Parts: sequence; structure tokens; C-alpha cells
Amino acid sequence: MRELEERIRRDGIVENGDVLKVDSFLNHQMDVELFAAMGREWARLFAGEGVNKILTIEASGIGIACIAAQQFGVPVVFAKKSRTKNIAGDVYRVQVPSFTHGGMSDVIVSKRFLGPGDRLLLIDDFLANGAALEGLLDLAEQAGAAVAGAGIAVEKAFQPGGARIRARGVRVESLARIKSMGSGHIEFC
Repeated sequence: MRELEERIRRDGIVENGDVLKVDSFLNHQMDVELFAAMGREWARLFAGEGVNKILTIEASGIGIACIAAQQFGVPVVFAKKSRTKNIAGDVYRVQVPSFTHGGMSDVIVSKRFLGPGDRLLLIDDFLANGAALEGLLDLAEQAGAAVAGAGIAVEKAFQPGGARIRARGVRVESLARIKSMGSGHIEFC
């Protein structure tokens, strides 16, 4: 998606060769108009797939998923990274390593919100090593839900996550695929 690529070129900051900071428009301060354009693109790409829920993971994917959900007219379910008092009863659970934070997170979704009748679109801000997306796929599998595919804002195509997820037979639609990046340069696929 040209608009997202241009925004990454203009406002993205590469740190340490493998960290792309897009916090000025994507995952700290959020450009809702850009999110709406992204949502329209995913709605076009996944038209006719019967998506009835969007599933994302806490925290950066939530804003993008909510705006995308408006385009589909469906609710958003987000996997929480810790059990809270307001999640009562049975949950689906998976452990997910975090590229950004390091360490493992226990990720949960209440069984009330996912089930065999669901056809999910997974949405996330980044796809690098694929751990978060694999965790969402595992939650969907536990629930018996079908996965229509994954909508990713930014894929670091030089890291193994995209290939691993596609090898599982999952359709991945990344709006910006980065071939390489370093100090002062970002090259898109």
C-alpha cells in the first residue's frame, strides 16, 4: 500500500538495524485516517471471505483492528497478555515470545468470544518472527474457529515470520513488506 510505505519512509526510524520505530503514526500515536485506508484495503483484499470477527493481540494491534473492523462491520476480539479480574470462566491460552519486549507472555481469550462458528481475520501491526501471529493461530485452533487470513500493517520480509506463517497455509496480506533496512534506508519488496 503506497500510502503506508510513503509514511514509513517519511516518519519511520530504523534503530539497531532491525527495529523500525513507527510510533509517531502506527503504534503509539495513531493516524486514524491512515488506519481507515488500511482497513479499506483489507476489506477489499478479504471481500467474500465471510469474516465475522477480527482477532488481534494486545496492545499495538487493537487500534488498527478496531478501525479495520468498521470496514467489515464485525466485532474485534483481542487476546490479552495477562489474566485480569474481568475475564471470568474458561479461556483459551497460549504462551507467546515477544520480539519487542523480550520474554514470554501468557496470552488469553475468553471462550465466550471465540468458537467453531467464527471465521476470523487476524490483524497485527508487525510481522517479524511470527510468534504473535502463531499464537493467534493457536488460539483460533483451540476455539475450532476458521481463519480467513492475516492482515499485517508492516512485514519485515527479511525475517522468517512471513514464510513460516505462509507455510502453514495461511493467507497473509501485508500492506508494507520491507525487504531490507538499516541506518538511513528502507527498501520495500
